Amino acid sequence: MTAPPATIAGTPAGLPTARQVRTHLRRARRRHHEHSLGDVLGDAYVMVLFVGMYGWFAISASRDMLDSPTVGQAEPGVRWWLAVAALLTGAGLAWRGLRAFGPLLVTPATQSWVTSAPVDRRAWLAPRLAVLLAGAAAGTALLGVAVAALGGVSDPAALGWAAGAGAAWGAAALALSVVAQSSRAGRRWPAVAGAAPMVAAAVITALVVLTGRLGDGLPRPASTPTIALVALGVPLAVAGTVLAVRALPRVDRATLTTGAQFANAAATATILLDPSLLTGLVESRRWRRIGRVRSSRFLPGPGWWALLQADVRRLRRHPSALLIWAALIGVQYAAALALPGLAGAAQVVFAYLAAARLTGGLRAISRSTGLRRALGGSDALLRGIHVVVPALGAALWWLATLPTVEPGPAWLAPTLALGVVAAAFRAATRPPIDYGGATVNTPFGMVPVDLLRQGSRGPALLAVLVLVQLFLG
Repeated sequence: MTAPPATIAGTPAGLPTARQVRTHLRRARRRHHEHSLGDVLGDAYVMVLFVGMYGWFAISASRDMLDSPTVGQAEPGVRWWLAVAALLTGAGLAWRGLRAFGPLLVTPATQSWVTSAPVDRRAWLAPRLAVLLAGAAAGTALLGVAVAALGGVSDPAALGWAAGAGAAWGAAALALSVVAQSSRAGRRWPAVAGAAPMVAAAVITALVVLTGRLGDGLPRPASTPTIALVALGVPLAVAGTVLAVRALPRVDRATLTTGAQFANAAATATILLDPSLLTGLVESRRWRRIGRVRSSRFLPGPGWWALLQADVRRLRRHPSALLIWAALIGVQYAAALALPGLAGAAQVVFAYLAAARLTGGLRAISRSTGLRRALGGSDALLRGIHVVVPALGAALWWLATLPTVEPGPAWLAPTLALGVVAAAFRAATRPPIDYGGATVNTPFGMVPVDLLRQGSRGPALLAVLVLVQLFLG
């Protein structure tokens, strides 16, 4: 009997380690790489200059806008607490984004040749985790500085504490999302971690709106608790990183490739200016997650009545659409308190977003010729039936938010409401994008005018409605 071969870092003898595989792949890529180190550093310099210059311009313009008479003055406490609610909402959405992307992901080639081989999974994924942690910390540090500067902070020490708080909480969120990626299906804590900040944001927004409408806003704290955020975030980031490193061997191939599909769809939708490539994948995942539904009979009546009931039942099986529709009502009231001069424009934009959440059936029949053929009837009839739910939703939303705006001409509110429904209808019934349209040569390069025209179907009408409201409201 011979002793079993020795192992190094969990890899049997005779098989390459993760570092050896990575080195071999790096050498293979260099043979096909034509860019020098100077080119890479030059591109990095341009990106840093671009982000710094335009980022500071955006912060300065936003500060000037908040102080301008056009926006209107609001109580400092109201804006402070609404900013906290916005940050909590952003944290919840960022957590959902991290869970959708992975955040650890691999390409199909890596899945086939590396993660399917007996290579130490922790050694292979650890460098990716380190890069992601550094990127998350740097990005959220810049976000912390931007938020502090937008709030009027100019002291370098205070900006440093804001950067430290952002970096700590960003790294903690990234590390804990890796732990969630390695968890077994059915664990509830990842969903709770994403829902908790959004619930807290909803509670804060409701309190601010109630106290503001009653005439007494919430007071602003005497000092921003950035030091406390750093004190809480740093230990959480360290603990999360340790747990993430320990969880790397449990990250399976299915979760590694699921995020890659979402990332590829997002990149393709951005390059081709076609959001349907990403929304189609999101909707497909949502309906697969439902898995099984309970069937029930439709009420008797003609064919159009059955289709209308099916569209209503679609919303019942997609409760997040109604939840977002209702949440936008609170957002409108909050915007009216924080930016009273832009309450009318915000009402038009949020009404469009609320109506767009109810156009699932309209999008489905507009993008599938086979479905329209199977249902029967003319295209105009099918689209008319499926626009009833978005129209009623927009009307109820508009009536619920009327107290947030100043009354204008009697014809303005109905006209804007009908225009919002028309904009949502145009966006939902947009045909597939044709990439063979005209382009215009400008000093900034070739501009695909026809492609931009197709992509702005719906939002262009919305922009016109906003201008009408600003000038006539």
